[in-house]
Amino acid sequence: MSHPFPSAAHEGGRFAPAPPPSAWDQPEPLAVGSAPVPEYGAGSLADLLPTLAAGMGVPGLTAAIPELDAADRNCVFLIDGLGWEQLKAHPEEAPFMASILASSRGGTGRPITAGYPATTATSLASVGTGLPPGAHGLPGYTARNPATGELMNQLRWNPWTEPTAWQPYPTVFQLADAAGVHTAQVSSPTFQNTPLTKIALSGGTFHGRLSGEERMDLAAEQLAAGDRSLVYTYYAEVDGKGHRFGVDSDPWRGQLMYVDRLVQRLAEQLPPRTALYVTADHGMIDIPFDEQHRIDFDEDWELRAGVALLGGEGRARHVYAVPGAAADVLTCWREVLGEQFWVASRDEAIAAGWFGPQVDERVYARIGDVVAAARDDVLIIASEREPKESAMVGNHGSMTPAEQLVPLLHVRS
Repeated sequence: MSHPFPSAAHEGGRFAPAPPPSAWDQPEPLAVGSAPVPEYGAGSLADLLPTLAAGMGVPGLTAAIPELDAADRNCVFLIDGLGWEQLKAHPEEAPFMASILASSRGGTGRPITAGYPATTATSLASVGTGLPPGAHGLPGYTARNPATGELMNQLRWNPWTEPTAWQPYPTVFQLADAAGVHTAQVSSPTFQNTPLTKIALSGGTFHGRLSGEERMDLAAEQLAAGDRSLVYTYYAEVDGKGHRFGVDSDPWRGQLMYVDRLVQRLAEQLPPRTALYVTADHGMIDIPFDEQHRIDFDEDWELRAGVALLGGEGRARHVYAVPGAAADVLTCWREVLGEQFWVASRDEAIAAGWFGPQVDERVYARIGDVVAAARDDVLIIASEREPKESAMVGNHGSMTPAEQLVPLLHVRS
């Protein structure tokens, strides 16, 4: 995507520092470079809308996923929490989507990567702006606001900060709308005026509908409303049931069955010359409830030592050190977490490309002094600070395939 960024590594507000030479000389458990970095620029969520909009003639955008043929009308249906591995493992609950994968419906399907961290606020911002996290600036579930020193929840937008100062780039929807493409978002009415919608998913018109069936019907109507149309619709409850009951639970399976019927309902009423893309913001993994799999930051004095703020979420932590303690915190977290996490300094994570090819200067200090991404089925919970999050069965955020790979299902009319 050709936003007007300077090309220099640091000039004009971008950080892409080289890692310290010793960072790559650590033994395997500490090897930051072994983390499977998302496919930014070729096959990530941030590449989807720019590719579709470029195919409709929207200027300034690049088709980063070249196998997606241009269409006059494009619809993206994002199912919160439905990872590629979970979908592939449940063909009986999702027969319509399974038929797309089998090409029996004339469609195609493959996985793409969510981006790091694989969490809703970050991924929705990547989808809507067409930018990786290091550019759009939502690098986690919670992140430090350098201006105030407070942790900001980027999903709930708490504490408040001015949205367009936090994420200043135009959305792909805004660019498409300005280019004369009929552009619409169809989602829950509760999302219409949220800051996250404003900075990530606005442009054209927003249509709030409560039921999934109403959203599918209205999305089809909006697609037909223009000779060139770009429509986005969304469903949340697969994620909700996964967090509460776990992936593969009966409630989760029930939601998968329901959303499969929604996909079919939308696909069967697409207007001519339309491409429908079904994707997700992240996958999910269930974590057992024991001390071996749930490391409690609030009860672990070694992990707490030198830490001013604990951000992110259980499988994708931002660790903000007290002044002067960052190196010691990095050493301690690596020693305590061993082979269970990829543990990097801020500069190592940036240099390895975890947050994208470059990181804007305004985003740099939002990233933790230490960044910890789970490689095993383990969490760093905070039972006192984050009681609700610490009690979730299903979790996500890291770079494992179960969390990082999301479907890209494609149907054409």
